[in-house]
Amino acid sequence: MKKVCSLWLFLVVVFAGIGAYAGSDGKGRITGAMMLNNGEPMANGTAFLFRDVTGPPPIPEKYWRVPDEIVGIDASGRFVAEVPEGTYYLGAIKRISGNELGAPNDGDYFLINRDEKGNPKPYLVKAGETTDVGTISSVHPFSRATYLKQEGITAIAGTVTDEKGKPVERALVFAFATPTMVGKPLFVSERTGKNGEFFLRVDKGGTYYLKSREVYGGGAPKAGEIIGGYGERMPEPVSVETGKTAKGVDLRVIRFKGRGPFKQ
Repeated sequence: MKKVCSLWLFLVVVFAGIGAYAGSDGKGRITGAMMLNNGEPMANGTAFLFRDVTGPPPIPEKYWRVPDEIVGIDASGRFVAEVPEGTYYLGAIKRISGNELGAPNDGDYFLINRDEKGNPKPYLVKAGETTDVGTISSVHPFSRATYLKQEGITAIAGTVTDEKGKPVERALVFAFATPTMVGKPLFVSERTGKNGEFFLRVDKGGTYYLKSREVYGGGAPKAGEIIGGYGERMPEPVSVETGKTAKGVDLRVIRFKGRGPFKQ
């Protein structure tokens, strides 16, 4: 597939953020406590919530789904999130270095809370009420080898390069279900390495629209940030079959030059 530099993407990101899904007027609260496997509180970590109506259950062995809600965990390991009424899945992360959003690195404490059968556990939040998940113990360090690139996953692979065709390191690639790319994306890749290669896992075969940025959020880009998408004049779909990897999907990005006309 061809490499492209997408000027149309500027208008998309100005109006499309990675924010909370406001599918209900009423809000409730979900709260609980996170404990590490050494018995200490998951102090200053991050809890994240995935609403069931906005995407598939979070299964990191197969794909990285973008959270709908993100809240901090305090020094005692507790978190409180105010969210629209609905059903949610729960996860948490505590970095061993830094606090950036996105997929965990080796050694980070990481959790997707699961039921006794190993499936992501759903929690119902009702408007005006509080759902207490209790204390979730034994959050373990993350091991990349356990999760990534297992057999039978569905994915999109390619490279992210700049205006000069050079690989872009630490870029993220997001997958959207529609060409408008408004609102929260469904899935996100790990950050690219020095070779600019990305590997974006999705839950099933279908058509996806791709955007690349360095930041895990929406809104207008800041000066110096990369921005690009797949499609020369308009967003172009990328098709992938279930259980296979669509390869050679190359995105070319540009550096946003700040305020004023969006020029290369």
